[in-house]
Amino acid sequence: MTVPVFLSQELDGPELTLSGPEGRHAASVRRLRAGERVDLTDGAGSVAECVVRAALKDSLRLDVLRRYEVEPPEPRLVVVQGLPKGDRGELAVEMMTEAGVDVIVPWAASRSITQWKGDKVAKGLHRWRSTAREAGKQARRFHLPEVTEPATTAQVEKLLAGAALGLVLHEEAAEPLSGVALPASGDIVVVVGPEGGVSEQELAGFRAAKAVPVLLGPTVLRTSTAGVAAASVLLARTGRW
Repeated sequence: MTVPVFLSQELDGPELTLSGPEGRHAASVRRLRAGERVDLTDGAGSVAECVVRAALKDSLRLDVLRRYEVEPPEPRLVVVQGLPKGDRGELAVEMMTEAGVDVIVPWAASRSITQWKGDKVAKGLHRWRSTAREAGKQARRFHLPEVTEPATTAQVEKLLAGAALGLVLHEEAAEPLSGVALPASGDIVVVVGPEGGVSEQELAGFRAAKAVPVLLGPTVLRTSTAGVAAASVLLARTGRW
């Protein structure tokens, strides 16, 4: 079986205690027992391979077998996700996290049906970040994806301008995503529009920021699945898969 992964900021020393929500889940929900293997990570590349010494009511006492560092992957994949409606945003975040996307940028596009305003910003970010955290553990990721603050269109343009390669998924693009030349390092930034798509004004601004419009196959994908489909193509082509 796959060794379960839990998050912890305490990774030093020959013995560790996994407590708090993570320890409670490990001991009470997963029911891990003495002798079983677990991995702890801080979500930023540090890993402690451990074996359970004792399982308490809401924590685990662990013996550390070894520690190591996992280097961040290159090139880094950043997906700018136009805000989808309903809970499809969390679905998009979950799938992109499982696939290996490094940074997810919520984008309030002009055609987004959902708009995060007022207290919806904090609630939306909490849902997306919680989803990324849990999906990252399930996928045994030792570098959890970053879910940034919501970006305006102007901020997305700046992000594209500073990228090693900027791409915009667009149904009228002539160049297929599978044929674009990819950099070996730096950031690949992919913009995924909302249900209504990317407006002509937004597309013009992205083009001015050096982004390349690309076609993702002959069919029309929902915004919640377009990001993971594009990530799959890019991760395979860069050799990260």
